[in-house]
Amino acid sequence: MVNIDLTYEGGLHCRLKHGPSGMEIVTDAPKDNMGKGAAFSPTDLTTASLGACMMTLMGIYAQRHGIELAGTKAQITKEMASDPRRIARVTVVFKMAAGIPADQRPILERAALTCPVHKSLHPDIDKPVRFDYPD
Repeated sequence: MVNIDLTYEGGLHCRLKHGPSGMEIVTDAPKDNMGKGAAFSPTDLTTASLGACMMTLMGIYAQRHGIELAGTKAQITKEMASDPRRIARVTVVFKMAAGIPADQRPILERAALTCPVHKSLHPDIDKPVRFDYPD
């Protein structure tokens, strides 16, 4: 169990404090929904969490098997639907680090797709994922 304390600061801003670490993040409503877009929106955090979770699970596998994953990057693109307002599509494109053995690539990709965030998002959300290797 993890506790997160949330305080509404007004002006569509929230401050969240992670109980175990004490780290804080802030959110703001997006520009297209009455906000200033001055920070991650709650739906931005959801989609960022998907990419970070997938990367973390690949990292766990890579660490256990001596694969260097450092330098791998991801681009996460969120698309919203308007009626009702919701996340409609999250595209994740991984730019994989050089030197990942070809026989390990499918295993890393499967590890990414076991991410709890990926499995927790509603099935109506389209979640295409692509893995690009430099060779």
